[in-house]
Amino acid sequence: MEWRASELLALNSTTSTSTYHPYRWSINLPNVKQLRDKQPENEKITINLGFVDLGRIDLLVQEGFYSNRSDLIRTAIRNQLESHGEVVSRSLARHTMELGLRDYSVADLEALRDAGEMLHVKVVGLARIEADVTPDLALQTIGSITVLGGLQASADVKKALGHRIK
Repeated sequence: MEWRASELLALNSTTSTSTYHPYRWSINLPNVKQLRDKQPENEKITINLGFVDLGRIDLLVQEGFYSNRSDLIRTAIRNQLESHGEVVSRSLARHTMELGLRDYSVADLEALRDAGEMLHVKVVGLARIEADVTPDLALQTIGSITVLGGLQASADVKKALGHRIK
């Protein structure tokens, strides 16, 4: 394609991204984006499988159940994550930082203990563990405490949880 000087000047004045030619003239091209600016949408992982499992995967791919090995593995992981969805949601709720005042009562901690769950306290503000919470109950239910602000609890509870307070 042959370009006239007037066309080059017109292109150069109306667009924004420059492309340089070996003969030292340049053209600005619209809507050109560098590939390096885009962040990856996924992460590559490596797993080790036994030959029997790998053979079974290959058989399912060969029979047309999956398009390739990666398709089967992604589907299996999604199914596993979906089956644990409620646990993940509860865990996220326990690990989220709270802003303001947060009180922890005996009833709150006993419910966690009965459910077999650990609490990770993350508060920006004031966290209060009620005075009637025993050190034993606190140890059974509080896995860690991160407070940006203040923590109010009995001296015994603070002493028992000392290694868990950040």
